Amino acid sequence: MKRDVRIRGDTINLGQLLKLEGIIESGAEVKAFLSTVPVWVNGEREARRGRKLHVGDIVRVDELELRLTSEDGRHTATAVRAESQ
Repeated sequence: MKRDVRIRGDTINLGQLLKLEGIIESGAEVKAFLSTVPVWVNGEREARRGRKLHVGDIVRVDELELRLTSEDGRHTATAVRAESQ
């Protein structure tokens, strides 16, 4: 299953994203979850809960694929930054 996740600002931590999307219930679960469940960011395995994710990044957990977008629905950080300049 694929879905877009709108975030405020340019970044969100991986642990925050997992909690926001209901994949984990609390921040205390992040470390254990990442050590047992493969999480992929842009095609690379990631186990750091503090990993900074950016607009346009794709995070995959099992069959779930999350694409980060900005609040205005844009899919790339450069598009958001260009608009604000």
